[in-house]
Amino acid sequence: MPDRALSTPLDDSFERYLQDKGKGRGGGGGNYRRNAARELERFAEWAAGDRGADDWTGIADDVGREPTFDDLDERVFREYARHLGGDRGLKQNTVQTYYRYISAWCGWCVNEGYLEAHYAQRASAMAPLPEDDGRKPGDQQAWTSEQRHALTRHVDERARDAVEAYTTLPEDTDPLDKQRARYAALKATRDRALVFVLAYTAVRVGELLRDPNDPRRRGVRWEDLSLDDGSMDVYRKKQQWDAASLPDPVISPLRSYRQLMDPPTERWPVFPTFDQRTLAELVREELAERGERPEAIIERRAEYARDLLLALDVDIRPPSITTDGARSILQRLSEAAEIDIDHPKHDYLAPHGGRRGMGEVLVRAFGYTVAARYLDNSEEMVRERYSHIEAGELGDVATEALEEIDSVPQ
Repeated sequence: MPDRALSTPLDDSFERYLQDKGKGRGGGGGNYRRNAARELERFAEWAAGDRGADDWTGIADDVGREPTFDDLDERVFREYARHLGGDRGLKQNTVQTYYRYISAWCGWCVNEGYLEAHYAQRASAMAPLPEDDGRKPGDQQAWTSEQRHALTRHVDERARDAVEAYTTLPEDTDPLDKQRARYAALKATRDRALVFVLAYTAVRVGELLRDPNDPRRRGVRWEDLSLDDGSMDVYRKKQQWDAASLPDPVISPLRSYRQLMDPPTERWPVFPTFDQRTLAELVREELAERGERPEAIIERRAEYARDLLLALDVDIRPPSITTDGARSILQRLSEAAEIDIDHPKHDYLAPHGGRRGMGEVLVRAFGYTVAARYLDNSEEMVRERYSHIEAGELGDVATEALEEIDSVPQ
């Protein structure tokens, strides 16, 4: 490793790291960037001796010298883990979250050549961290009603505008321009249908979309949906097929999307990938297998603005988007909708948050038994995951009881 990297002050790397992790133009936005910047600043202050016990002088050998990467090793991160877990009143999962910000920066520094090893991830460095208390911040996000309405309103407006732009084109519009408009409408209506399904059905994203590591999870197809009955067959977490409900808010987006797509067969995925590289390779290979020569394939593809439209016309079935693909879509849509999100791990509305948000609605409206059936979980598990609701209700009961007792003359 170059001596220059070892002698670099720690905070000289912060801005580059935050730009890489940030959102928007120049990596200047995003909740993750803001939270990471706060924790890096705290770490730098602690490393310089500005935070900690009265006798703490920092990690540099010479008091007063600015800490550099040469001062970092696993013992430093062990001391910082001990510092975070000290008597500061932080919850166990908060300590874990703060340390993850610093650990992620450490891993980035290894890739960028500032450090030779990921010291923060070594067992001895992480040993002082408190044990997991069972509350996992990454699993706790739940879309609020305001967030759900903001996202569904945004995708609905985008889809309506795209469909109107396509369906009102003049008759003399160039064929390729018409195809581009149809493609934009298809993408917008697909995104709308996906968001509405995630927001209102409480189906797990792994039951809805393709898992590259599990051939049984190939993503729902149109043959799995019954829009008239309001149901959808999915391969459940319990390793069997089962029917999930499609409530009224989901039906119209799915009908509109299906009408525009007009899939050639019922075996087409409801949420196909729109990745151009994947579709281009698929179309070339399938047309070659059907006996078309390379020159003819090139000419055929040139007639279409996008390979997806060619695949629709000749029934070349694409794969469903993956669960990671859904997360990327929701990241893009959350940012475009400018939704306010305050969460330690996710700076976007993650797929599981739609399921948890719907669980909150059901528990509050109909109780744990009904919610458990809709969520395809045991009532015991639902009570555990949504215990804060019952605690709040019991608190209201206790308050009412105290007010009634206190109002009785003694």
